[in-house]
Amino acid sequence: MSLDADPRSMSTLLSDAINQLTRLVRGEVALAKAEVAQNVRSAAIGLAMLVVAVVLALVALNVLAAALVVALAEAGLGAGWSALIVGVVILAVAAILVMRGISALKPENLAPSRTVKNVQADAQTIKETMTNDNRQH
Repeated sequence: MSLDADPRSMSTLLSDAINQLTRLVRGEVALAKAEVAQNVRSAAIGLAMLVVAVVLALVALNVLAAALVVALAEAGLGAGWSALIVGVVILAVAAILVMRGISALKPENLAPSRTVKNVQADAQTIKETMTNDNRQH
């Protein structure tokens, strides 16, 4: 395609290019906002998991303390050891929630990675377009 085939003036072409670039930037900003909002929701869920884990850990500590008291009082396998097993299971659940909550709060999970990829792809497309246009002239 040559420049002679396009009936638009240079100012119209430049205006169209600026408008397209403006739309592209606005679209990328909107995508970044949406992605950050989604990541904030994920962080909130991670934080909620940590809060639940703390509550469960406190309950587990109470149960484990009660189990130890009962176990020492009875000195046999009975209600105390049962409470001990329940406390250990609750503590294990709390540990799993802590690990998942911390994982959800890692910086790489919060970064707008899709937007970064799109911007890189857009920059590459612009470079290729500029290179192709320069070759045609």
